[in-house]
Amino acid sequence: MSLYVGRFAPSPTGKLHAGSLAAALASFIDARAHDGRWLIRIEDVDQMRCREAFSRSILEVLSRLGMASDGPIIFQTEHTAQYEEIFHTLLKNGFVYGCSCSRRDIHEANLRLGKPLNHYPGTCREGAHGPVRAYRFRVDHHPVSFVDRRLGAYVQDVEETVGDFIVKRADGLFAYQLAVVVDDHDEGVTDIVRGEDLLDNTPRQILLYEALGWPVPRYLHIPLVLNDRHEKLSKQGGARPLGDDLLLECELAWQHLGFERIGADSLDAFYRKAIEIWKEKADV
Repeated sequence: MSLYVGRFAPSPTGKLHAGSLAAALASFIDARAHDGRWLIRIEDVDQMRCREAFSRSILEVLSRLGMASDGPIIFQTEHTAQYEEIFHTLLKNGFVYGCSCSRRDIHEANLRLGKPLNHYPGTCREGAHGPVRAYRFRVDHHPVSFVDRRLGAYVQDVEETVGDFIVKRADGLFAYQLAVVVDDHDEGVTDIVRGEDLLDNTPRQILLYEALGWPVPRYLHIPLVLNDRHEKLSKQGGARPLGDDLLLECELAWQHLGFERIGADSLDAFYRKAIEIWKEKADV
């Protein structure tokens, strides 16, 4: 078996909650079940929404959980030079172009064309119509497919669904899609375990991997933890931080992942049993 490298990459826009714990636990157990490495990365590229205090809080809780990174903890804000280098490679090779469209421009164009309102209609594909605001990745009209370890085959025509997508924003920050691909490649990540809300982002990331000639990781998207209104549990939505009883929180996250309660008396005992059970899964 080739070396497995997994990761947990939270955004510090709030404290760790039940949804993020489910992702952390699944990625941690999956890495240990594969005798692989597990890394922690703080995805703070969106400096408008991220806070250093939340980064400290998340890392403190992970430490209390006994989930230690097998390598240096990476902060995306330290990687701007890497993103800039890869961005210029894509720009030089014709994968990226400047776009002058505002959100209002895009909204009005989609109304005229009868396209989904979150779709980019390609207005600046042949040249910007004013000062460049952002940079977009040029998408061809063909389906992108991959096999998710839980959900099976997934196919998306990115051009039809979202169109040419942003890799560098109007505020000068690099977009999540580019940053996450560069970081996962630089850290040698082979397996990505994360929430199902990011499933439809995956084809865009695969297009970036292919444009750069990099190997595409395997993906496992776990079910989302929902609130009482059946909405995704999120920091922005007021999700409560984890309680002090972290063993109980892990048991609840484990049950959310579809397993029966383990009933361990310590975190170490819980992890040992969880890894044993996970290894028995057919897709591991």
